[in-house]
Amino acid sequence: MNNEELSNQIAASCHWVPTVKEEMGKVLVGQADLVDRLIVGLLCKSHILLEGVPGLAKTLAIKALSGCLHTDFSRLQFTPDLLPSDLIGTMIYNPKESTFSPKLGPIFSNVVLADEINRSPAKVQSALLEAMQERQVTIGDTTYPLPNPFLVLATQNPIDQEGTYQLPEAQLDRFLFKVTVDYPTPEEELIILDRMATSAPVYETTPVVDIDTISKSVDLVNQIYIDPAVRKYIVDIIHATRYPAKVDKSLVSLIRVGASPRATINLALAARAKAFMTGRSFVTPQDIKDLAHDILRHRILPSYEAEAEDISTDTIIDKILMKVPVP
Repeated sequence: MNNEELSNQIAASCHWVPTVKEEMGKVLVGQADLVDRLIVGLLCKSHILLEGVPGLAKTLAIKALSGCLHTDFSRLQFTPDLLPSDLIGTMIYNPKESTFSPKLGPIFSNVVLADEINRSPAKVQSALLEAMQERQVTIGDTTYPLPNPFLVLATQNPIDQEGTYQLPEAQLDRFLFKVTVDYPTPEEELIILDRMATSAPVYETTPVVDIDTISKSVDLVNQIYIDPAVRKYIVDIIHATRYPAKVDKSLVSLIRVGASPRATINLALAARAKAFMTGRSFVTPQDIKDLAHDILRHRILPSYEAEAEDISTDTIIDKILMKVPVP
């Protein structure tokens, strides 16, 4: 397929994106970047972690997106006493036939909301890790494939308190994005007040896109062109997180561990999805810059010195983006 044909197909296929945004806007005020990241995750068939203090509509945003899709949806409220079997299922004994049969858990759904994911212990996280990476679940001696598409959209509270568990780095790396959800503006909060300060607020959205349409869009996303110069730009950014002395010696003392190759792959894939959403058949350096923070935020481990000086990973990423030459 040449570039003109691809451009025409993208223009004809991306029409559902503004429709989904409009439908989500009926229940969600502001948070445009959050909505964009959720749609990018859908196009990349990848998992997303939302972090923010309670009450910022993280759960509502995920439920609003799932309501726009003709897909299965399940919500898992993570708690300290949650067991892996509560998530993936277990074997049930039938005394009449003296046999065991599988009882599949709520993880077997297209869109899974993992609410307050950092409230569950390591055993639950390890069960979720197989599902996220391999898109399959092992119960007893049998492995069961998960539905297609399968997305884990998780929320977590950044406030350290009793009853929360820090997610392991291996699991964090499986999330395409870590999106920081911030407070609304005063103007947005006035709209929230007018819309939600009632005993019967509107929380439901209407399905406007089906799995076939999304699958066709995913196929087009995979064909979007990335110029060699832009590909090198992606690699240069990732390598700057591992060898910061090559771009800025002041960064050496701030980074303990850099980003993995999964960051390189995800940055390219997410940039393709972003280009599709705007109707383009090619990726620009600006796409990379726009997505770099959400891709790298949870993959760069700041040093103890950075933490002592209250230097965030976002600040480190800003410095890297300023130093790496843009093609």
